[in-house]
Amino acid sequence: MSAPSYPRVASLKTAAALRSHLESCGASIPFDETMDAPDRSPLAQPFALDGVRVGNRFCILPMEGWDGGADGQPSDLTRRRWQRFGTSGAKLIWGGEAVAVQHDGRANPNQLLLTAATLPAIAGLRDTLVAAHRERFGANADADLFVGLQLTHSGRYARPDVYDRPAPLTATANPVLDRRFANGVHVLTDDELQRLVGEFVAAARLAYDAGFAFVDLKHCHGYLGHELLGARSRPGPYGGSLENRTRFMREIIEGIHAECPGLMIGVRLSVFDAPPFKPDATRGTSGKLGPGIPEEYRHLIPYHYGFGCNPHNPLEMDLTEPIALIQMLRQMGMRMINASACSPYYNPHFQRPAIFPPSDGYQPPEDPLIGVARQAQAVRQLKAACPDSIIVGSGYTYLQEYLPHVAQAIVREGWADSVGLGRIVLSYWELPVDTLAGRPMNTKKICRTFSDCTTAPRNGIISGCFPLDDYYKDAPQHAELKVKKNELRKALRVLESHTSPKAGAPG
Repeated sequence: MSAPSYPRVASLKTAAALRSHLESCGASIPFDETMDAPDRSPLAQPFALDGVRVGNRFCILPMEGWDGGADGQPSDLTRRRWQRFGTSGAKLIWGGEAVAVQHDGRANPNQLLLTAATLPAIAGLRDTLVAAHRERFGANADADLFVGLQLTHSGRYARPDVYDRPAPLTATANPVLDRRFANGVHVLTDDELQRLVGEFVAAARLAYDAGFAFVDLKHCHGYLGHELLGARSRPGPYGGSLENRTRFMREIIEGIHAECPGLMIGVRLSVFDAPPFKPDATRGTSGKLGPGIPEEYRHLIPYHYGFGCNPHNPLEMDLTEPIALIQMLRQMGMRMINASACSPYYNPHFQRPAIFPPSDGYQPPEDPLIGVARQAQAVRQLKAACPDSIIVGSGYTYLQEYLPHVAQAIVREGWADSVGLGRIVLSYWELPVDTLAGRPMNTKKICRTFSDCTTAPRNGIISGCFPLDDYYKDAPQHAELKVKKNELRKALRVLESHTSPKAGAPG
């Protein structure tokens, strides 16, 4: 049996065709068939955040390029990306990209690292972004521009020295994920977590000194902060109860409030989780991966290894604890939430719906529009339960031509306060300004979710939009990426030849 196929968004040529398809696949997403005039658009409306005016409803999500130096300094490619964030027209820049608070927390050897030595260059990224914004939109255009820096420790997915040499520092033992690390994992001790709290606070102080208006404490995508939120089986003060599992986050927030009270704080949060998936080896064809299927988890029921999922049916989201966390943070004076989901490492179809998988992924087991709708519905529930919090949604790139139509409806209907743009800004960073000016989308720049921007770094290559950005299209790394992809296809064909039923044998 072959992998399922789904109609591509680009083949849905009219709003009626999209609406019909959404109904047929059960993807419930608000959708405006026509765009409002720019002066009446919900996307153009500013909003207030604790005395700060944010000029519109578009947000640029953190986007990395695997293009920093071994010393944690940004490169010219990093600055190029931030410059484009500034010219995008979005008024909320959610963290720019993930910056590690210490060396062992880097997800790759080229991830930025925030230290006293790298501070001037990382401050320069913000300066580059703001200068580009002023040049494009006017000398005072940054008055309602809100720019933050994302702070991270990659935890289980740390690879600080060599891209293909994992150095996992985990929050808790995980009987499914631990098997993926041949050399074992190190579960951080309580003392190590307490010291790490101090590193986050120190990094936040540096970000404040660099001029950033807020920091994002990354708690998503399987990294350390996210894994702690699901660490029900961890003993001691950082595991078990929800109070304990949120202690790490709360201690960092309390430390930042004490160290630099003028710095605002946000959290990018995976608001639901699911068991790890893997390719179905029996359904791969012609050098393609099979569709994703869950790894065996039924022996682990109740499931104690995820946040925001039903422990008795972990494929089903349960937002009870995420809502409780957001309300807890509101009581601490922290109301900025960027809602994401799951992890690109073990169930990417939930986290970033796409029609084409990365090299280490699997074919989508559902129409990617269902994944878009799932995240949108989760954000809707969070906003309804936590109306005083500012909720930024994620996971919209797969909507492609129809992204502005859904974004307008989502903001107008109050499902989210702001629409976060991720992969699509690598190829089409002008999407916000074009939409806000009432211009049609530039179809030649729309991300089609080819996933090269993920396949490349998973193979030690810089990340960017190789199909659509002329710089990356002509870069020598593009040829290297093609070689890696061909090697993968050949390896899959060899695997298929060993796993397919022999001629004449019972199938």
